[in-house]
Parts: sequence; C-alpha cells; structure tokens
Amino acid sequence: MTFDILQKRVHQRVDALLQAQINTLDEHAPRLKSAMQYALLMGGKRMRPFLVYAVGEALGGEQSDLDAPALALECIHAYSLVHDDLPAMDDDDLRRGHPTCHIQFDEANAILAGDALQTLAFDIIVNYPLSDFANVQRIELVRILSQASGYDGMCGGQGIDLESTNKLISQAQLELLHSKKTGALITAAVTMASVLCPSVSDESKMLLQQYASTIGLAFQVQDDILDVVGDSKTLGKPQGSDQEQNKSTYPALLGLEGAQAYLAQLHQEALQALTALPYNTQVLKSFTDFVIHRNH
Repeated sequence: MTFDILQKRVHQRVDALLQAQINTLDEHAPRLKSAMQYALLMGGKRMRPFLVYAVGEALGGEQSDLDAPALALECIHAYSLVHDDLPAMDDDDLRRGHPTCHIQFDEANAILAGDALQTLAFDIIVNYPLSDFANVQRIELVRILSQASGYDGMCGGQGIDLESTNKLISQAQLELLHSKKTGALITAAVTMASVLCPSVSDESKMLLQQYASTIGLAFQVQDDILDVVGDSKTLGKPQGSDQEQNKSTYPALLGLEGAQAYLAQLHQEALQALTALPYNTQVLKSFTDFVIHRNH
C-alpha cells in the first residue's frame, strides 16, 4: 500500500473510530462532551496513528489490534494540545486554523476536556477488543503509554520547555526537551505497534526505536523552521509565535541554515535505520520524506 493511500485510510479510520468513542459517552455533561469532540476531530495529520498502522503493517500485525494504540495516542496528543494552548501555557487563540478549545468553549471546559481525553486514552487501551496475542500485551501498552505521556515523557518535556523560556540552553538540553515533549509519543507509536506484532527481533526493535527517536527530533526541527519561514494560514497558528514568546528553538540556537542542515542530517539517519530493517519499509520512508518536507 502506498503512503498516500494509507494516509487517507488512516485519517478516515481514526476519525470514524474516535467519533464512535465520543458517541459512547452519555449526555450528563454535554458542553464537556462537545469540547472533547472538538479537540479530537477539528483536524490534524494523525501522524502518530499513521506510524502505528504503518509499522504494524510492515511487521505483519493485525490492523484491528492496532486500533487501540492509534486511538489512545491521538487522545493523548489532543489533550496535550488543548492544555498547551491554555492562557497559563502558550496562550494561543488558533489551532489548525480554528479557535483553540478554550476560545471556542471556555477555559474550565478546556481543562476538563484535556483531563477527560487523557483518561479516555487509558480506557481505550484497557477495554478495546484485542486478539488473544495482543490481549496479553495490554499491561505493556499501558506501561509504554504512561511513560511516554507523563513526567518521563511529554509532560516532563513541557516542564523543561517552560523552564527554558527566556533562557539560552545548549543543543543537548534542547534535544532532551524535544525527545520528551514531542518525541516520546512518536516513539511510543512505533514501540506499541512492535509489541503487538509476533516474532520481531530485538535488533529490529532497536532499529525501530532509533528510527522513531530520529524522526521525532526531525519533526520538531522542521516545526521550528516553519515557525520562522512559514505563514500563519499554512501553519494554522500565528507565524513567529515561538520567537515572540522567546522559546528555545533550533533556528535560534543554530541559525536558520544550521537548523536546515541538521534536519537534512536527521533525514539521512532515519532512512539508514529503515534500510537496515529486514521488512518492506517503503511506506515509512515516504512518511519520513513527508515529515522532512511538510509545509505545515
């Protein structure tokens, strides 16, 4: 299956399954339910679910087993964006070209929507139907997701980000920040898919881990570059918002040309990890090119 076809199918499948999850909720808090739906379904590239399905397909996994981690990761990602946009955090009014959740609803319901989406992610991992083989892996899926989401992962990275604002930090510190804030969920997508596929060697898992950490870092470097050279309409958020908030970024640290050269280096490292795998990784190579060359 080609990258474009799989990307379209993943988007359609994930949107339909996320809507089904929302539909199962009753109406005792309708405004909160609407805020959750808004945060989950107002757009997005579904990159983390795509990685789950692409890796799972390459390794010979069952698509129905891959739904649970794909949906759970998107719930965690959506919650993180809702909270990132809050006045106490990045204080953004736009997300994906739409009003952010706290602007569309209100700050209290946005906070609750993020909280509820986080717990929905773990509810999905614990209760979603799985094959007998995958069912044995549920605790491992919970472990991976919790580590990637919490202090050791995304939340810890956000904490470093807050502490680094208005400060000059080293490239090593910046990479630690993004390996947690952005890279942890991307790595989790690859790791969760691999544990749901039988007979994957330790060497292949190590190469997949290497690929995931590299592509997660490349994603953030490109994000930082786009904040400098992109436009607000394409980005779906105000251009230059990172500079305005004096955030630590790769162009600020390395210069724009230095950041672009580093992105090209990461691109090659990611492709090398895929080439060493004994599987058909063409879709993942196309995904890598997409991350590097995307304009939004």
